[in-house]
Amino acid sequence: MNPDPQLTQESIRAVEAHEEPAPQPSDLDAPELYINRELSWVDFDDRVMQLAEDPAQPLLERCKFAAIFESNLDEFFMIRVAGLHDQVDAGITAPKLDGRTPSETIDAIRAKVMDLKERQCRTLSHDLRPSLAEHGIRLVSVEDVSEDARRALDHRFRRQIFPVLTPLAVGLGRPFPYISSLSLSLAVLVRDPVSGLVTFARVKVPKEMLPRFVALEDEPTTFVPLEELIAANLEALFPGMEIVEHGVFRVTRDADFEISDEADDLLTAVEDELRRRRFGEVVRVDIEAGMADGLRDALTEALEVEDRQVYEVNDLLDLTDLWQIVGLKGFDDLRDTPWQSVTQPRLRPEEHHAKADMFAAMRSGDILVHHPYDSFSSSVGRFVEQAANDPDVLAIKLTIYRTSDDTPLVPALIRATERGKQAVCLVELKARFDERANIEWARKLEETGVHVVYGHPALKTHAKCILVVRREGDGVRHYLHVGTGNYHPKTARLYTDFGLFTTDERLGSDVADMFNFLTGYARPRRYRKALIAPDHLRDGILEEIEKTIVVHQEGKPARIQMKMNSLVDRACIKALYRASQAGVPVELNIRGICCLVPGVPGVSENIRVVSIVGRFLEHSRVYAYQRGDEQLVQIGSADLMPRNLDTRVELVVPVEDPVLRDDLLDTLERGFADDTHAWDLDADGQWTRRDRDPNEPEPRDLQRELMLGHTARAAERDPSSTS
Repeated sequence: MNPDPQLTQESIRAVEAHEEPAPQPSDLDAPELYINRELSWVDFDDRVMQLAEDPAQPLLERCKFAAIFESNLDEFFMIRVAGLHDQVDAGITAPKLDGRTPSETIDAIRAKVMDLKERQCRTLSHDLRPSLAEHGIRLVSVEDVSEDARRALDHRFRRQIFPVLTPLAVGLGRPFPYISSLSLSLAVLVRDPVSGLVTFARVKVPKEMLPRFVALEDEPTTFVPLEELIAANLEALFPGMEIVEHGVFRVTRDADFEISDEADDLLTAVEDELRRRRFGEVVRVDIEAGMADGLRDALTEALEVEDRQVYEVNDLLDLTDLWQIVGLKGFDDLRDTPWQSVTQPRLRPEEHHAKADMFAAMRSGDILVHHPYDSFSSSVGRFVEQAANDPDVLAIKLTIYRTSDDTPLVPALIRATERGKQAVCLVELKARFDERANIEWARKLEETGVHVVYGHPALKTHAKCILVVRREGDGVRHYLHVGTGNYHPKTARLYTDFGLFTTDERLGSDVADMFNFLTGYARPRRYRKALIAPDHLRDGILEEIEKTIVVHQEGKPARIQMKMNSLVDRACIKALYRASQAGVPVELNIRGICCLVPGVPGVSENIRVVSIVGRFLEHSRVYAYQRGDEQLVQIGSADLMPRNLDTRVELVVPVEDPVLRDDLLDTLERGFADDTHAWDLDADGQWTRRDRDPNEPEPRDLQRELMLGHTARAAERDPSSTS
């Protein structure tokens, strides 16, 4: 076996300097150097739960985080835990990176999730409910309301709720009913007083049609859970029968699917898989604590689940419905101060002009926007709008991974087509949980003449880019936007994402080539400036890390800083370990999953990992390398995960303007200094919330600082610039 050249060079230099080389582990594949991917995700949801527990957060924001925690967990079970069960069913016992088998991982997840659910219930019952009640918002049981209120509730039950209920009994000729994923249900045992026969029945709680929390008529901010009101009136559903037992339960099913590489019609294949999703295997069953053994046994037997798939909940099931409480009108003192994004100074309209000239602004130099601090509508929205209206624009090409009903992009594409321009939209039909919406968008666009491309069955197009081709002089110019987040106006107000507007000729040509590869028939090749997955991105990242190592070994200043959602890829982690072993400082801001273990002597003592979880979802991806006097900063759509690097089309580009580059580096530094919403990862794989630095006169809060900074920058140029 050839020795590691980096280690050999280091040893030679140490001998020349008459020093002993530092001992370095030879096996960077050792399981103890990797955190389990699934358990790291649960740790991220733990950080979300900590915000729900945090009394420093406004009360309704805490309720919001409790709801987000629940919805995160649902998706985790539907996709990741479902995949683990599939592996167990297939007899796969090969260990993961950290040495755990799929079955061992399921058990470890259960232990963590049970603790988290207990904390969530304790927070709701002992903290959130009492605090809400102090402000006039009461979540109470049916038994706790007055007699008059109870009569009014029973009347509402008969008038509004009873007509939409359908009790389904199980018995001869009546198989156990299909129970859709994430639906809330009542399990009921009823006895016939004549025959003595006991029968199981299921009643679906129709919270898709009715509010989960039913307000009292005379007290509009006092609520009882819908399932409790139904349970209190079960006799009306089973007249003449005796209600023996009842309990609330909720089923989570496998929601993942695969599309064959051989699929002739991708749209039809995705539609077929969406229909099958309803019948996915049961992955988890939540039941209310204290459910009678007989009822629990009947339920788990009918659903064919193991004991480790059953989770007892000590309070309300399905706290995603706390969004109803969060959305109550008024109570502004219980929320974060509203944030209004500002128009990026260079994108403000000139005097006597109603709207900014995006093309002129871009020709004068690259522009960087940072959402939600900078307005989406006055930047990305304005860019596409102007392109659709400009008679010199020949073509508009863009990608849609996720978007919303209020997007300005789709109507602009339709207008562009009506005006004779070539409009191309690459719609990713396989964007998880947005498949149906994207199918509808695709059909609407096709009906109006937009060229719609669905991509390749084996790849997801996750790149975020808009390419505008404009006739200028005797040629054309490319106007390009590359982002780190989706073209989704709603999430642009909630997620932090960067976007680069540029007329760089080589980047424009790279993205034009990428579109031609996706819409036509060609082999991808090395690009000029961009890093594009699945063919070149991993190698490009590894190459930049290795270059930084070499510069450090030459005695020049070197540093690596990265910000992303998830770090999972083994090759990238090993490269970062090698950088640390060579003495390169490595700083990582990882919002979610991190499989790298920092602080291990001889391996990662030069690596620190921080996670920011706050008011906005940290979603941007930034890769920065300091090498002597050179500073390379890249932004793009990709996290360092095998799926992003191997089975997705991802786009990462350099930001070369020194001012914009410094802006990005400043944001990175603020994230590493945050002591308000930051957690540090240690060598034991534990995340610890960072305490405030006593040497700092003010708490360091990345998102607050950026809001203040953008507001001040806008005020310097135009006091009325908010939009």
